[in-house]
Amino acid sequence: GDGMAGCGKNVAPPPGFEPRPNSSKGCRAAVTPRRRVSLDSSSLPEVDNGVMPQAADDVDRIVSAWRRQRPDLDVSPLEVLSRVTRIAKHLERVRKNTFDSHNIEVWEFDVLAALRRSGKPYALSPTTLIADTMVTSGAMTNRINRLSARGLVKRRSDPIDGRRVVVALTPAGKSLVDETFADFVERETEVLQHMSAGEKRELASLLRQLSTSIEAPEG
Repeated sequence: GDGMAGCGKNVAPPPGFEPRPNSSKGCRAAVTPRRRVSLDSSSLPEVDNGVMPQAADDVDRIVSAWRRQRPDLDVSPLEVLSRVTRIAKHLERVRKNTFDSHNIEVWEFDVLAALRRSGKPYALSPTTLIADTMVTSGAMTNRINRLSARGLVKRRSDPIDGRRVVVALTPAGKSLVDETFADFVERETEVLQHMSAGEKRELASLLRQLSTSIEAPEG
């Protein structure tokens, strides 16, 4: 009853049992029965095709609950799209914090980034900016005015067609967008730090496939 039966006595061990010496007592330890552990399957994520997710998250729990409550529905789309939604919300916070630290609004970065990635001379027509940033003509006019007031862009004549006006980055605008973008990339790299290069390529490919199928014109 005290777990030390047979200590100091010549008692044969059970078949297949390899006793380990107990150095502090000078005898062999008794057999300790193995305790059974009961797992509540309702607390585990659903197994899909026999593969258990590496780690359960909130989406696993939500999907599992819906499968119990509505077994008549295929809720597997939630496993992809609910995660996309949650990741997007997290990235919005990350990006907002990045822009706030550089005293720049999201819409300001969108315009400056479109000009910067166009290459030298970092100038585009308002029409091209509207297409790149997907805003109305009135909204773009207001944005250009506000950025111009900050000294980040300026309007000038198109060197190829003097009848047209283009919007160009100023040195201050280029410096701001370069610093912001470098910080932006660094923080987004941290978000993906637990993924290998191969995993990131695979995920990018799958998301591209999803994106093109959703954005494809109907008909």
